[in-house]
Order: sequence, then structure tokens, then C-alpha cells
Amino acid sequence: MKMIEFNHVSKSYQLGAYRTSLREALTESGRKILRRQRGSRENEIFWALDDVSFEVEEGEVLGIIGHNGAGKSTTLKLLSKVTFPTSGQIHTRGRMAALIELGAGFHPDLTGRENVYLNGSILGLKREEINESFDKIVEFAELEQFIDTPVKRYSSGMYVRLAFSVASHVRADLLLVDEVLSVGDMSFQLKCLAKMNELRDSGTTIVFISHNLYSVSSFCRRAILLQHGKIAAEGLP
Repeated sequence: MKMIEFNHVSKSYQLGAYRTSLREALTESGRKILRRQRGSRENEIFWALDDVSFEVEEGEVLGIIGHNGAGKSTTLKLLSKVTFPTSGQIHTRGRMAALIELGAGFHPDLTGRENVYLNGSILGLKREEINESFDKIVEFAELEQFIDTPVKRYSSGMYVRLAFSVASHVRADLLLVDEVLSVGDMSFQLKCLAKMNELRDSGTTIVFISHNLYSVSSFCRRAILLQHGKIAAEGLP
């Protein structure tokens, strides 16, 4: 069964910023005069993805590699519906979890415990499911001592450990992963990789983005190379 169908998808962005207040608009009027004098690329269209097509079967692990700006993260944001394509169609099946921007749903004034429930609900977990997994989430993050402390007092490493732990304990059919195996110290990175292997071996369909080519070659069963928004190569890692 196909878990992902990515059909002739393109995504464009207009370069430059949009102004939303009177002050910004007045400031921008002055900038436009200077831009006309020296030239500007503000009205230029940038194609982050250009007519990209691929499919992912149930239980498959697909790696996506490429240089910065190749379209990797845009692909995952389109799959997770953070943004939508300019053209083309995307179909996904099953329950999805995304490890894209760790801790994006965290509130700094809430405790780790409260953020587990908040972030878990954002990722689609019911309260009963969070209750069932709570102890495992805290144990995996190694934050038992600090779970009732506001996360604004966490170090960056503690923050991302808790975020990864919450997201990786979602029971998902389809998992989207973007460079999250580089979080924390080396021992925690190995722990994250072991968790990802566990999810893969349990039959979870995974799309994995990384600049770590060793991780892609060892973890994935198929890979796509993106260059300037297009598929340049596809096959065995």
C-alpha cells in the first residue's frame, strides 16, 4: 500500500517581505525608492520544488539528501501540511507524526510535564495515550528531576531531548524526520538512533532528511538526491 503519493509537486515563494502595519508600510516606501535606484530582486519567484514526484510504500524508509536550499525541508513541510503546494497533488495515509521543528509546540512558562501534554495533543495524542506513555517519555528524555520545572529554565539540550522524546513516542503509521538525530550529546544521539531503528523495525513508514550521509546509508533503504528543487538521482543509498 502506498503511504505517500507525491505527484508533480511544485512550490514557489516570492522573494522579499510582506508589510502588515502602517509603520512597516511607510518604512518600506522609503526602501522601495532605494531599491529602484540600485535594483532589487523582491518580485522574483523562487521555486523551492519544481515538478517533483515520488511514492513511498508502507514500511519503507526513504532518505532525502541534498545541499542547503535543495528542497528537502520544503518537502517535509508539504507532507506535514505546514504549507501547501503551488501545483501538484500530495496524498498521505495513516496517522502522521513529524519530527521537523522540535519543541515548536512548547510554551516556555509551562513545566516540562505540562508541555508533554500540550505538545502531545498538538501531535495528535489523546490524553489517555499521553498518560500511558508519560513515564516512558520522561525516562527517555532523562529529565525525571526537572519535569516539574518551567522549560524556560532548561538548557537547550534538555529542551530538545524532551521534544524528541514526546514526538518519538507518538504511535504513528508515517513518521517525518528532519535532522533531529543531531540533538544533544553523543550518548543521546545514539539513543535517538536506536529509537528510530526501533520504529523502523516495527513497520513505521519513515521519510528521513539528514546531511549525515552515514546515517542515511545505514538507516534508509532508498534515497532521493534533490538539487535545486528537482530530483537529481534516486535509488539505493
